[in-house]
Order: sequence, then C-alpha cells, then structure tokens
Amino acid sequence: MTQTPFDPSAIDRLHEAHDRILAQLSRVIVGQSQVIEELLICLFSRGHCLLEGVPGLAKTLLVSTLAKSLDLSFSRIQFTPDLMPADIIGTDVLEEDKATGTRQLRFLEGPLFANVVLADEINRTPPKTQAALLEAMQERQVSVGRVRHRLVDPFFVLATQNPIEQEGTYPLPEAQQDRFMFKVFVRYPTFQEEFEIARRTTGLPAEDAQPVLSAADIIGLQQAVRGVPVSDHLVRYALALVRQTRAGEKGTPDFVSDQLSWGAGPRAVQFLIIGAKARAILQGRSHVAVEDIQALASPVLRHRIVVGFAAESEGVTPDGIIQRIIETTPAREDELTRDARFQTIFAS
Repeated sequence: MTQTPFDPSAIDRLHEAHDRILAQLSRVIVGQSQVIEELLICLFSRGHCLLEGVPGLAKTLLVSTLAKSLDLSFSRIQFTPDLMPADIIGTDVLEEDKATGTRQLRFLEGPLFANVVLADEINRTPPKTQAALLEAMQERQVSVGRVRHRLVDPFFVLATQNPIEQEGTYPLPEAQQDRFMFKVFVRYPTFQEEFEIARRTTGLPAEDAQPVLSAADIIGLQQAVRGVPVSDHLVRYALALVRQTRAGEKGTPDFVSDQLSWGAGPRAVQFLIIGAKARAILQGRSHVAVEDIQALASPVLRHRIVVGFAAESEGVTPDGIIQRIIETTPAREDELTRDARFQTIFAS
C-alpha cells in the first residue's frame, strides 16, 4: 500500500479548525477541556468513543453541540432493555404503488444513519442490540436480509454508560469495548466551572453553536491526519507499551503479571499511533512525539486491559497500571533498544 504524502498545509487547516470548534463549543459547554480534546482526536482519527460518567455532566449536550459546530447530522438513541436491532438499524416495509397496484419492499433507515450517533446508556440494552451497533461501527454498513446498506461518511459513534447504577444493565464485554478507540472519563467540574454552569443555565438561553466545518472538510482532514509521518522509534515505543500489558508474555513486568489477567491486542497499537498523529497536528506540529503517545495511553488502553480480582479488591485501577508501565519504559530510542528486557519483548 502506497503511503499518502503528507500535506504541510494540513497543519494550519486542522489547527485552525480545532480553534474554531473550541470557540463554538465554549458558547455552550463549560470546562471539560480534556474530554473535548480527546473527542476531537477521536473524530479526526476516524474512530469511535465510549464516554463514562455519572448523570448530569452534560454528555448529551456536549455531543449534540459538537455535531452542530461541525454541520453534521445528529441522532440520539436512548438505549433501553426492550430496544431491538431493527429499532436502530432500520427495517424493510412493504409499499403498494397506487397507480399500478404492485408491491415492493422499501428500506426505512433507522437512527444509525447519521454522521454523529449518540448511543445513550449503551449498557442498558441487550447484547443483541449492542452487537448490531458495534457491527455498524466496525463495518460502517448494516445488513437487512441479504441487502447491505452503507452508512454515511463521516460516521462517529459516541456511546455513554453510567458507572454507578448496574442493576438491569448489560455491561459491554471487553472484546466489544475494543471497537471503541477511546474510553473517556467525564468527571465532575471544578468549583469555578460549576459556578459558571449554575450562572449560565439559570439565566436566559445561551447562544447556540454555529457550524464551522462541513462533512467534506472533516473527511479531508481525516485523510490528512493519516499522512502525518511517524518514526520507527515511536512505533516501537507504542508496541512496547501495549505488549507489556500482556500477562505471562516474555519481558512483561512482574507487577503486570500479578495484577492483570488480560492485556491489549494489536488494535491498541493502531489507535495509539493514529491518535498520536491527530494530537500532534491538532497542536500545530508536523511530527509525532513520545508525549503524544503517553498522553493517549490511558484512553486507548484502560478498556482493553482486565485487572485481576485480587488486584481490583486492593484498589488497583487500569489507569494506575498504565501509568506505571509508562514510568518504567524508556522514552529515548537508545535506552529502549539497549534495555535487555525490551530486547526480549521485541524479539518475541
């Protein structure tokens, strides 16, 4: 496969687009700068995002405002225990031509046929419906009978789940969570942010966000991100981080083997690299740095590793293990390649 040459003008275009989107979001959203940054990285990397946070943190408002600022069609699906795959995909209906009397099947598109799809409380719907959504995310198409229907492009799924209420839910298995590029934690606002939220939302309605990018613009910028060059050292560094999460493999640290029961697969490496490219260019750089990969290690890996029961009972978290892996992995190329443990990892 031929590598698309990198267009230097893409740096200015994407950096300008980033600033314009943030300006529109700030009209409606207070704070959540890290969440917004990770959403934009995910969007321009052509990935999907899983948001986890308690109710009332403006997850739905953030997603709908993002869709408005990008001039994209938006669809919200409220997942419930009785939701069926046809409710989100669409279905064939029988129509009669009144002029000829003939009948034919016509496909009625479901809410998945939008540029930005908010899958609200995805863990409230049964696995069959979850699987229908995840298939659409991976294949970017749906099948009804023997007919395949392509989804619109760009296609961006943001799923939310509530971490505090598990009764009557169907948690996503780790293998299905792997379809999401990032798992992003939406946390409580700071005092000043919550003060501003209270002030804004109890007064007159705020000015709505205005579209600043079209679907064609976004597709072009997604292609530009793919063209950002990345050195072999950074690919090797991303591989070093991911391969150390696999308990029992050669070169894996003892604390990982003791605390993790399962590690991340190759898709984690792919998302780390493409995400690092997007982060670099969003910050106005034409090259990827080690810091880009380190910054995205937690959102990429936290839902791809499984903490063992004993470690979890002691308060060990995926993010804590990821941070410890970063701290024990040399960032400099010469140190990484000369380290005996990593030579074992690279040779395996």
